[in-house]
Amino acid sequence: MFDAGRHHLIILLGLPVLAFLLGSIPWGVVFTRIFTPIDIRSQGSGNIGATNVSRVAGSTLGILTFIGDVLKGAVPVYVAMIFLQEDRWTNDFFLSAVALSAFLGHIYPLFLKFKSGGKGVATAAGCFVVLDPPACLSALLAFMLFLFLSRRVSVGSLSAAAVLPIGVWFSTHSVEIIAGAGIMSVLIFIRHADNIQRLISGIEPQFSQKKDPP
Repeated sequence: MFDAGRHHLIILLGLPVLAFLLGSIPWGVVFTRIFTPIDIRSQGSGNIGATNVSRVAGSTLGILTFIGDVLKGAVPVYVAMIFLQEDRWTNDFFLSAVALSAFLGHIYPLFLKFKSGGKGVATAAGCFVVLDPPACLSALLAFMLFLFLSRRVSVGSLSAAAVLPIGVWFSTHSVEIIAGAGIMSVLIFIRHADNIQRLISGIEPQFSQKKDPP
């Protein structure tokens, strides 16, 4: 006999796993391998994200990488919303878990042996454009402002990461969603440790500058 409740529970428990797998798809590596002879992990900064792809392989592949990284955050969160139950705490906890799973898959990708992941900004944006659009918009505005002022993507990214949990707090007051945003923000700062050091040293390249291979 079909047990709808059990089937629903299996789906709910399986979605974080699927979110992690989807988040682990290294679109920067995929696109550069398909359209160029380059292994993006050995070029420029070595990062698989859209910024390094743009610098090394051109803006078209950079845009494709960005879209792919955004979608692997947005799609699992959107799918998770379809399977929600009525209890708000359950909803918020579950959605935060799915979003974090996709985000962690991006920065620690299974398909790259948990190494050489991205810095998480685009995937976090994908998660929150579905999960909390007003907070995502506030982070996007911070990104654009500080990118314009500094001409450095890392400054815009760090500013957006700092603003995101604050925006979520004002928008939702949900402890679970705020905690998820806070964890993402901290990990984004950790993943930008080299950028922060270069900013302090005054040698962080501007967005328009191509970075020579190490």
